[in-house]
Amino acid sequence: PHSFHRKGKTPRRPPLKKTSHTQKDPVGVYCRIRPLGATDEECCIEMISSTTIQLHAPDGIKANRNGEYKETQYSFKKVFGIQTSQIELFEDVAKALVDDLIHCKNGLLFTYGVTGSGKTFTMTGSPGEGGLLPRSLDMLFNSIGPLQAKRFVFRTDDKNGMEIQGQVDALLERQKRESNQQSTVPKTPSSKQKPDPEFADMISPEEACKCEGVDEDSCYSVFVSYIEIYNNYIYDLLEDMPIDPIRPKPPQSKILREDQNHNMYVSGCTEVEVKSTVEAFEVFWRGQKKRRIADTQLNRESSRSHSVFIVKLAQAPLDADGDHILQDKNQVTVSQLCLVDLAGSERTSRTKAEGSRLREAGNINQSLMTLRTCIEVLRENQMCGTNRMVPYRDSKVTHLFKNYFDGEGKVRMVVCVNPKADDYEETMLVMRFAELTQEVEVARPVDRPICSLAAGRRHRNQAFRDELSRRQEEHPGGSNNTGDGSVLNQLLDSLPALPACELVDPTDEQILPRLIEVLERRHRIRQMITEQYTRTANTLKSMLQEFDGHLMAKENFIHEQRGKLGEKDKIMFNQKNEMDRLEKKSKMLEYKIDILQKTTNIYEGDKRSLQQELESREQRLQRELSERKRMEARMQGMVSDTKHQWEKECERRVNAKQLEMQNKLWVKDEKLKQLKAIVSESNNSTTSEQQRPPDKPQRNSREKDQPRGDVFRTRGGGQAVQFTDIETLRQECPTVSSRKRRSSGDGPGQHDGNKMDWNDRENRVSCPHYCPSLIHLGWSKTAIRFCHDTCS
Repeated sequence: PHSFHRKGKTPRRPPLKKTSHTQKDPVGVYCRIRPLGATDEECCIEMISSTTIQLHAPDGIKANRNGEYKETQYSFKKVFGIQTSQIELFEDVAKALVDDLIHCKNGLLFTYGVTGSGKTFTMTGSPGEGGLLPRSLDMLFNSIGPLQAKRFVFRTDDKNGMEIQGQVDALLERQKRESNQQSTVPKTPSSKQKPDPEFADMISPEEACKCEGVDEDSCYSVFVSYIEIYNNYIYDLLEDMPIDPIRPKPPQSKILREDQNHNMYVSGCTEVEVKSTVEAFEVFWRGQKKRRIADTQLNRESSRSHSVFIVKLAQAPLDADGDHILQDKNQVTVSQLCLVDLAGSERTSRTKAEGSRLREAGNINQSLMTLRTCIEVLRENQMCGTNRMVPYRDSKVTHLFKNYFDGEGKVRMVVCVNPKADDYEETMLVMRFAELTQEVEVARPVDRPICSLAAGRRHRNQAFRDELSRRQEEHPGGSNNTGDGSVLNQLLDSLPALPACELVDPTDEQILPRLIEVLERRHRIRQMITEQYTRTANTLKSMLQEFDGHLMAKENFIHEQRGKLGEKDKIMFNQKNEMDRLEKKSKMLEYKIDILQKTTNIYEGDKRSLQQELESREQRLQRELSERKRMEARMQGMVSDTKHQWEKECERRVNAKQLEMQNKLWVKDEKLKQLKAIVSESNNSTTSEQQRPPDKPQRNSREKDQPRGDVFRTRGGGQAVQFTDIETLRQECPTVSSRKRRSSGDGPGQHDGNKMDWNDRENRVSCPHYCPSLIHLGWSKTAIRFCHDTCS
């Protein structure tokens, strides 16, 4: 037979039209709560319902101004508590993605959370409790196990495409692989090797599941690859590196490329064809041992890189006979499911990371921050109608999965949380990112076109093979010839019998005509049988064509009904989403009402306390007012008493002063009388002296009356005199003189005013009651002394 191969690529999907009819699904975000490490640890997460959790701030963290603990609620598509088993998680999260994978649709499933929150356990699991990855592989092979193509019929190329090889080339490669395995693997006495005990009992047989509705008229082949993104570099975990004990070579990083359908892939990545769950998980475990993990303060086996396990399913329809793969590259489709275990976000202040651990933590946090930024930009573009560029290229993680967010598959995320109080702040950031991710919608992938060949080809071919093998068992040793002879004998028996005769002479005119007549009759019967067979065959062919037409019509009708059912499902899904949204809104409003009720109760308590304080202050103020009134009345009494006393004292002092002044006035009157008597006596003596003849010449009257000084004009037009030679008098204070007299023991009658030295300048100047004008008036010294006494 002639061997050949043809090359097939993943058919390019038509570009998504940005219309209102484009169906979109939100990113499915689930939450899984891991058990606490110790029973006495403080818990900060409470599961409210199957879709809602509530975060409580631990002791020592005040979240609002009132000093109260702030409680926040977050809703998810579904929340899995600490009692959730791995099979329950798989049924709700990953089963639909495996079903889409078999029906030519891509899928992305990744775990996200803080370090030590159970992401690797959720994805991989442990012996006896297989995670999402081994259960997905088990479901895939349980569904397509008998429908798989032989090894090397499908072959990957270097450009993310798929080649279809002929039977001979595939057989040669299988023989080559078997010879290499026999030369490298030593023979063991047991015919079947035992699986690795680390993953031997991942899934129990009673937990095995299977996909319904698998296309039996197609052949399938599974390819797996395993990569890790470490410090923003991509490494192939399945690559066989040559072992050099002297100078070991470090692994080479891979690069991302874009194929002809604008899908991102890792160039040069190893893709291994697997035929069973055990073989696939064996390949996964081989790469898992190369993955970078380290011991930190928070996690004994902390993943230091993002791991991506890619399951690629190639499928092609069978030909019309249902025996071989259809050699048409346009009918070959490739779908893939990416299972991603993201490294946990961590704070170096808690992990105490240094050196390479610190660099790894920085790169992990940076890639997760880029993922968050891409989600935020996608959400903003969808909700606000903007057209900002999504920064996929800032990180290898987002660049590798950009096609999924652009509508090339379904996206689901499992948020793993640790309920211990130490992770409260990091868990709060994870919850905010999950809440943000749920608002991003991804375009629904389109269905692949239906093959034009009639359905049931594999079944009919298998029925023919079963019938053929049954007949071979019934008639061993050439059953085909025996069957054909019996049918020929039955046909000959239905023809007219030949006459019993013996032909001796070729010119016998009796036997030959009878033999010719019989043979002609047999020929006519044979023609009639042939015509009847032809009519029957044509009738059967038309019936088959009619049946095929009815079948195609029914298939089209079924397809239309499926389309209508899909539309109904979309309507129901939208209504369910609307109900979920309204329920979420109702719960949020109830939560707000509870918060407002709590706030109202707090305000009412504050109001009651303030009213009580106000009443106590009013009572204290009333007491103070009454005390003040009593003090005012007392002070008024004291003031009135003091006023009465001062009035009496003032009246007494006024009376005493009046009496004193009367006495002084009487004394002054007596002195004035004495002064008048002296003045009159002086005038009389002066008159007697004028009548006496002068002893020496008298001065001129003008000279006598002229003052001793300078005359000048005043501003008012008058004149004034400035004395240059003023005669002063000496006069002692009466009190001083009386004291002297008391000290000397003399009485007042012994005082002689004429003994005063009136020419002494110092004493004259020192007298404050000196009257210089009396000298110029011609007053005598005795009169001036009495005038001084009167003034004082």
